[in-house]
Amino acid sequence: MDGHPSPRSHHPPPERDGSFNNDIESMDGGGGGAYFTAFLAYAGCNLILAATAAAICAYIAPAAAGSGIPEVKAYLNGVDAYSILAPSTLFVKIFGSILGVSAGFVLGKEGPMVHTGACIANLLGQGGSRKYHLTWNWLRYFKNDRDRRDLITCGSAAGVAAAFRAPVGGVLFALEEAASWWRSALLWRTFFTTAVVAVVLRALIEFCRSGKCGLFGQGGLIMFDLSSTIPTYTAQDVVAIIVLGIIGGVFGGLFNFLLDRILRAYSIINERGPPFKILLTITISIITSACSYGLPWLAPCTPCPVDAPEECPTIGRSGNFKNFQCPPGHYNGLASLFFNTNDDAIRNLFSSGTEKEFHMSTLFVFFTAIYCLGLVTYGIAVPSGLFIPVILAGATYGRIVGTLLGPISDLDPGLFALLGAASFLGGTMRMTVSVCVILLELTNDLHMLPLVMLVLLISKTIADSFNKGVYDQIVVMKGLPFMEAHAEPFMRHLVAGDVVSGPLISFSGVEKVGNIVHALRITGHNGFPVVDEPPVSEAPELVGLVLRSHLLVLLKGKNFMKEKVKTSGSFVLRRFGAFEFAKPGSGKGLKIEDLDFTDDELEMYVDLHPITNTSPYTVVETMSLAKAAVLFRALGLRHLLVVPKTPGRPPIVGILTRHDFMHEHIHGLFPNLGKSH
Repeated sequence: MDGHPSPRSHHPPPERDGSFNNDIESMDGGGGGAYFTAFLAYAGCNLILAATAAAICAYIAPAAAGSGIPEVKAYLNGVDAYSILAPSTLFVKIFGSILGVSAGFVLGKEGPMVHTGACIANLLGQGGSRKYHLTWNWLRYFKNDRDRRDLITCGSAAGVAAAFRAPVGGVLFALEEAASWWRSALLWRTFFTTAVVAVVLRALIEFCRSGKCGLFGQGGLIMFDLSSTIPTYTAQDVVAIIVLGIIGGVFGGLFNFLLDRILRAYSIINERGPPFKILLTITISIITSACSYGLPWLAPCTPCPVDAPEECPTIGRSGNFKNFQCPPGHYNGLASLFFNTNDDAIRNLFSSGTEKEFHMSTLFVFFTAIYCLGLVTYGIAVPSGLFIPVILAGATYGRIVGTLLGPISDLDPGLFALLGAASFLGGTMRMTVSVCVILLELTNDLHMLPLVMLVLLISKTIADSFNKGVYDQIVVMKGLPFMEAHAEPFMRHLVAGDVVSGPLISFSGVEKVGNIVHALRITGHNGFPVVDEPPVSEAPELVGLVLRSHLLVLLKGKNFMKEKVKTSGSFVLRRFGAFEFAKPGSGKGLKIEDLDFTDDELEMYVDLHPITNTSPYTVVETMSLAKAAVLFRALGLRHLLVVPKTPGRPPIVGILTRHDFMHEHIHGLFPNLGKSH
């Protein structure tokens, strides 16, 4: 392990790395009963941690389960689902992730950290939380969709930067995977955010070097330093790397397929209520404990290397060489991977100059276990990321390929492990640029850049021929109306007027209060067209669009009139402050049920002109649906008004929202269209 730093962890050590491991290793003469007692103690601790994580997740914030990256991606696409970024979700995400990692599950903390960053950004973007008495008036300037979206993009970038200590990787992750709309101002804002993260992280690591923070902070900003190895590669190495890329694409496509099936099965269990969620989590916890405790018994004992740069066998929680029932001077390869923090297990696989450290049988067993446990763990009611299981599995089969191809390749198996991790990340997540930079920042190994690029491109291309990326699949499975950047081919055969769903509810420029209240009570629409009719105008004409939230603020003010006459609109400026019409925070907006009206008030009129958007985006009813979809997505719209092509008809045909562009909606209207394409 030439110059490889002694492995350490970067988060509080999971229980499985603690004294139970030492107890297990010291029971040479205890007999079978002692081993079983040790297993009960080990599995019991894991089970308590897992059940606690599942309980807070199931009862306080169900939205905190999983990685959270698909939900953040959907929010940044325009899906404003309640509770995705709520303060309760933030609380459960942080503590659930700590408990989940400590319980020994095969999951990462990286995905949840992206969601955590987005939740913090959302809390700032809505001016704090009134419910928890955390409010700041100066933050109200961010109370609009675009600024809040920008803040959440910066938050997700900060999450990646903190999780992987990769500031540039965080910016590229936000650009490539998270954000649907990108502009130059957002680039420097995310870069500034991740730079601050790097500085703060560096300061904390320096503070923790004195040993005040346990195992946190060891290893510096570069988590898996491989810079000591200077690879020179030949044509044979490139062939081996192409093979690795193909394997990564196949394994990645298979992983996504199986994960989709497992998540659909889990959703049936989880829908039955919190007790079933907790039961499922406990079941997976017992299986995980049984595998990590039981499988090392199958591994052969290996004599300690003579030139080991650290103590062998390892004494204590963290290290490369776990004794686990082997004679003195020997170590157990599987125990060194299982009974370790995830970071140290990855460090062991990436380590260079250690061709003989792991038997092939050890690597095969570990790969199978991590691949299967990673699949069954994602989807339980615990905050869980996919990065770590994918990197672990990829590094393991990379090392297997590196060992098998040793005779024809000069590359170190540790470097093959890095390329294997890259290939599996490319095969499951389908990210290229951000994963490439994150891996380079993780390992400090710029020499590997061409090979990492090559392996990522091959694995992504191969896997794309099977199915979508894992996060895209989860977005579809959760039923989130995500709009892709390109229109579906069948949309070219339809026009905007074909998919408008009715009946259309519109208001007059000066409308009776009772009509507005009735429309708001019977529908859930967020936007209504406003049409002026005689005698206010000579002929019916479209004034614009009025939002539900603005109507509720206007109705609450109760500036009603007895006559149906158009006003100057100055009363709105006098009666309301600018921030009253600002976008409310999650769950804080007015609801029609909160407002009460007398019979006399319902018979009065209110002028809608002052709060109507008089320049909404409109398309003609004969416009191609594909063009309308691209326009809708590119401009980040919520409502697109469809107007008639010929005069003499009502001035508006209908309103398009993102649901009208969804495949399921169009397929419901035109069942034969979807089948032919």
